[in-house]
Amino acid sequence: MARTHILVIDQGTTSTRSIVFDGEARRVAIAQREFQQHYPEPGRVEHDPEDIWRDVLATAREALEASGIAAADVAGIGITNQRETAVVWDRASGLPIHRAIVWQDRRTADRCHELRTDGVEDLVRERTGLLVDPYFSATKIAWMLDNVSGARARAERGELAFGTIDSFLLWRLTGGAVHATDVTNASRTMLFDIHRHCWDAELCRLLRVPEAMLPSVHDNAHVYGTTAADLFGAAIPVAGMAGDQQAALFGQACFAPGTAKSTYGTGCFILLNTGDQAATSANRLLTTPAYRIDGRTTYALEGSIFVAGAAVKWLRDGIGVITHASQTDDLATRVPDSHGVYMVPAFAGLGAPHWDAEARGAIFGLTLGAGAAHLARAALESVAFQTMDLIRAMAEDGSGRLAMLRVDGGMAANDWLCRFLADMIDAPVERPADLETTARGAAFHAGLATGVWSGLDELERLWSRERCFEPSMAAETRDRLAAGWHDAVRRTLSGNR
Repeated sequence: MARTHILVIDQGTTSTRSIVFDGEARRVAIAQREFQQHYPEPGRVEHDPEDIWRDVLATAREALEASGIAAADVAGIGITNQRETAVVWDRASGLPIHRAIVWQDRRTADRCHELRTDGVEDLVRERTGLLVDPYFSATKIAWMLDNVSGARARAERGELAFGTIDSFLLWRLTGGAVHATDVTNASRTMLFDIHRHCWDAELCRLLRVPEAMLPSVHDNAHVYGTTAADLFGAAIPVAGMAGDQQAALFGQACFAPGTAKSTYGTGCFILLNTGDQAATSANRLLTTPAYRIDGRTTYALEGSIFVAGAAVKWLRDGIGVITHASQTDDLATRVPDSHGVYMVPAFAGLGAPHWDAEARGAIFGLTLGAGAAHLARAALESVAFQTMDLIRAMAEDGSGRLAMLRVDGGMAANDWLCRFLADMIDAPVERPADLETTARGAAFHAGLATGVWSGLDELERLWSRERCFEPSMAAETRDRLAAGWHDAVRRTLSGNR
């Protein structure tokens, strides 16, 4: 019997999930575990890679058991992961030399400022499509080499390996046999030339990252290696890898130039397919590989919002306004508007189009009439406002008017948010039948590499829409709300505080 099931490891910022998909890309079983976040100092965010590895093994085994599918009957494993998060480990022992430094971490902001002052950003932008920012991996790697005793010398001798989370998991899954990554994760390091498709020696020198640490880079749909047989009872090919946002674009079947998706999780990320053209943004959006299949690269413009669902989490865990994230939908509908309250959730700085690492979160317009419902609504509105800014920036960069936006991620289940989002971007918002599009994207890659699916046309037929939200807001209302938002953002930027 042909193997038609795919096991996906979806390793996110706050939780690890494993999902089994069948040959129709339907979820058969899922297992999930949240793991601890570490905040050693303000602006610093870390994960313990051993926690992540433990949860990957546990959830993968749980999902396989729940599915009733034996490991020997799995066609392949797909991995999708939080991007930019950096792990450095010892090649001999496989042990990390430091906790993973998470994409949200801002400890290298001063170093990035020095690099920009030295005029490095134009070179970085030209070759990698990125801006010089603590968000990306390179300065995190250099920080670990400079702050862990003896690490730099060991790295120069080839004793240490670097990887984003996908690469670290691949190493562990294959028993240390394979040190590799895919083009989408490589492109988030500030070290990878997205035009020549190789690590850039000059950038490695400028950013002080030894090339000996870096993994080999492959297509997204590619058999990277096989798992150690003792992990799951049989060896399984690891056949697909992609950073979470590119995986979501692929899972949303946004294969045609001009199609776009927006994923709402801890942060929010919009990717617009630009085809085989690596478009350059005049509005500080990122140019990034969307996927590479059979050696052919499709590119995207990306806008990164650092805080989306994390703002709702802060309302729950930080100040106790809500007890469960789902309450925001009900609270937002209880009040006719936000009562003039604007939340700018710059808890980790502001991403595109501002790229202000020193901006900090703020709430404006508070009066004695403002209550919990207004705060909840302002948090949801901030997500739509930030999305609006990115859509407008993409239009100014030449994308034209957006025909529709496909949404996914946990927050996309919120009907109120989807309606307000459609109003603010003045375009239909399409929600798929399966919101697990990030995992589906990784499954698609693994399935292409192992022959479960034949090509993009078949994958497109597997996508289906659950609901479409049409815009209905009057233009003057949209303009008034946008003006209030932009005034709040201006007052939040570090140069204006």
